[in-house]
Amino acid sequence: MRVREDFRGLSGPEKAAIMMLAIGEDYAARLFGIMDDEEIREISSSMANLGTVSSNVVERLFVEFAEQISSTGSLVGSYESTERLLGKVLDADRVNQIMEEIRGPAGRTMWDKLANVNEVVLANYLKNEYPQTVAVVLSKIKADHGSRVLAALPESFAMEVIMRMLRMEAVQKEVLDDVERTLRNEFMTNLARTARRDSHEVMAEMFNNLDRNTENRFMTLLEERNRDSAERIKALMFTFEDLQKLDPSGVQTLLRNVDKDKLGIALKGSSDQIKELFFGNMSERAAKILREDMAALGPVRLRDVDDAQMEMVNLAKDLAARGEIVISEGSAEDELIY
Repeated sequence: MRVREDFRGLSGPEKAAIMMLAIGEDYAARLFGIMDDEEIREISSSMANLGTVSSNVVERLFVEFAEQISSTGSLVGSYESTERLLGKVLDADRVNQIMEEIRGPAGRTMWDKLANVNEVVLANYLKNEYPQTVAVVLSKIKADHGSRVLAALPESFAMEVIMRMLRMEAVQKEVLDDVERTLRNEFMTNLARTARRDSHEVMAEMFNNLDRNTENRFMTLLEERNRDSAERIKALMFTFEDLQKLDPSGVQTLLRNVDKDKLGIALKGSSDQIKELFFGNMSERAAKILREDMAALGPVRLRDVDDAQMEMVNLAKDLAARGEIVISEGSAEDELIY
């Protein structure tokens, strides 16, 4: 059997074929996944006709590959080339989702994109810019969004911005281009790299799903290390006791959807206020039956109570997400007018 020893006589496709065979099936499969059909055919043909290749040739090939990679200088990457590459291995919806995360908020122009940025996030960035720059930005975005950004800025800084907006004439194209470039290079890039959600929100959800003993233990330890973070997490957590924020209609909707066995166990370990909230929104007969069922349960394990209460909390969140109930945050805006 002839063994190939001549490295200099290898063609480009043959070198690629040896490389693909050498790196193993898993990595080779990934590389094939981003090639077009013609490339796959050419390399596959070379692989099929390679025969036996000596270890010296394989080693020289890897050395050459490493040297070429390290001496190429700079590589140019762009959104377009990245999108094309992803399009070869992923379906269109997944590519769009990834590219949106990389690019930042959707929109054709920078000002379209800013319209999709949360006003608090935008205000936190703009408060460190010159008032004149902020005035330009607010003059370019929609008035309703701009008003929310203005309200989220520190009051004295907001007044500086307002005064400049009142005195502002037509903005020169060069100035506008400069502001747009800064927003794209600094703000949008950082925004795309930053996690979409506040870490305290993520932590609050995790704490919500801990059993009561573990939650109390972690919260106590966190209070010792960072009281501010502990207080923020507590404020963001939605607990069984927060069901008191439901209006009568919301309680009745929850009652229609909840597992009645779980309800009895959940209320068994709740405060008197919560018990009365649910009993008060039932018929007298239904409340009497539930009380009797709860009494018949006898002692209930704390773990079972926690699980039942968490199931009701998750159900309430699902119903709120579907718009079937409203969970008030206790602010004046959430008050109901009858």
